[in-house]
Amino acid sequence: MPKATVSELGSEDAKLYTLAKGSRGRVSATEGAALRDETGRTYASSNVSLTALQLSAVQAVVAQAVAAGAQGVEAVVRVATSGEPDAASMSAVRDLGGERVPVMSVADGSDDVATYAT
Repeated sequence: MPKATVSELGSEDAKLYTLAKGSRGRVSATEGAALRDETGRTYASSNVSLTALQLSAVQAVVAQAVAAGAQGVEAVVRVATSGEPDAASMSAVRDLGGERVPVMSVADGSDDVATYAT
């Protein structure tokens, strides 16, 4: 799991970080995520926590991309209270993007970016 810092992200991944952090902050969610699809379009979402529906921010942003017609994933950035994405989130990214899609995760209070591959 390679580590970098937020300031070391390239411009496109830094944009995803900003979108994920903003999406989370807007609704005071525990998790925010942003995704860049195969055409460069970006999507952002927070986690969903309803009685009848529970989605991580990563699952929600993958669903949003699929609903918009995305056929693949270039990268995902997740900002959350915990550092590591859960298995269901990683599976959702893999279902749309295939193997080796980078899922970058930043935990609260940290500038460290941990990168996981689907």
